[in-house]
Amino acid sequence: MKIKVGVFFGGNSVEHEISVITMNQAISSLDPEKYEIVPIYIAKNGVMYTGDDLLDLYSFRDMEVLLKRCYKVAVVNDGTAVKVVRCPAPWIGKRVLNTIDVAFPIVHGTNCEDGTIAGFVTLLGIPFVGPDIMASSIGMDKILQKKVLRESGLPVVDFVSFYSVEYIKDDEKILKEIDEKLTYPMIVKPGNLGSSVGIKKAKNKVELEEAIEFAMEFADRVIVEKAVEDLKEINCSVIGNLTESETSICEEPFFSDEILSYTDKYIGDGKSKGGTIGGAKASPKLGTKTGSTKGGNSQFANKKIPADISEEKSKEIQELTKEVFKTLGCSGVARVDFLIDTKTDKVYVNEINTIPGALSFYLWEATGKSFEKELDEIIEIAIKRHRDKEKLTFSYDQNILAMQGGSKGAKTAKGMKR
Repeated sequence: MKIKVGVFFGGNSVEHEISVITMNQAISSLDPEKYEIVPIYIAKNGVMYTGDDLLDLYSFRDMEVLLKRCYKVAVVNDGTAVKVVRCPAPWIGKRVLNTIDVAFPIVHGTNCEDGTIAGFVTLLGIPFVGPDIMASSIGMDKILQKKVLRESGLPVVDFVSFYSVEYIKDDEKILKEIDEKLTYPMIVKPGNLGSSVGIKKAKNKVELEEAIEFAMEFADRVIVEKAVEDLKEINCSVIGNLTESETSICEEPFFSDEILSYTDKYIGDGKSKGGTIGGAKASPKLGTKTGSTKGGNSQFANKKIPADISEEKSKEIQELTKEVFKTLGCSGVARVDFLIDTKTDKVYVNEINTIPGALSFYLWEATGKSFEKELDEIIEIAIKRHRDKEKLTFSYDQNILAMQGGSKGAKTAKGMKR
């Protein structure tokens, strides 16, 4: 019997469209002999839809037509199974459209990747791919993440963080603190966004103020970091859980400006018909394989795999990748991004990217693990974690309310009844 995988994608996020593309890449490599895909598309207004048309990437070019061909649904646990039900319920026809055995959240950004979807599928009570609520939230929150990593003794660049309301109330105070703790150039980022959205580099106070104002358009908190000027950026992926994990080979991304931009990540040079996603073509339909990185020295439009670093430095980064993964309590697959100061040869942890942005199939294919195999492993990890979690005690069978003595309606405190 096939495992029914509920693939959740879309969401109320500025990275909505990237989620749709990532979903398409993933489902293209899920073994159709082992898995049945149950697509759950979350529209920008939060309404959920299902339907086979959602498996066709090109159908998203006309959203009005697409959604008319799909069903509005709710995903519920009725005590017997997690079901996908039509919402509102129809007068005639099937109400239950499908069931889900495993949830696979393929969502990006705020209101999605930040623990929101992890919380939702946790309440459904089924296995789900990726980190739990806490790890998802910390993985998305650049500020909290850096504080946790720094407290754990892992190397991060110097930074200052603050709430937007604090800056609006007293910008000179915040600017003075930044001036005292950091030196130019600086990188300014929204506190909890991915995909390089809202990021700018500042070389002076005027640019710093402009960058902060820009970042505040996307999030209610801002982080300002000391920029590494003689920079080499290196990324490494990891698969596993808290006790066991393995790392991929390292990659070295290239970018057209001083900062790896949204365009560098997802569109490339714009010359490829249909565009590229992280150096690999998006698949238009289920069953169409995505681009791969077979072999050793593979060169994407914007990546070099393996990275041009020594074996010793590569091992250092791989070990740090495992430490970051474990420290933040992650599960499944993640990608950790590093900054190397080529002047001092010092390595800094930049950030972790949890599922889905970190499926990083190209890194695993270059390491010798197919995308199909990677997906099998992270689904197996999800199922095992769920089984282990079921052994823990979360509630007691006794109903303490039923055990309370006294007459019905007896007062226990002024204005209260039991």
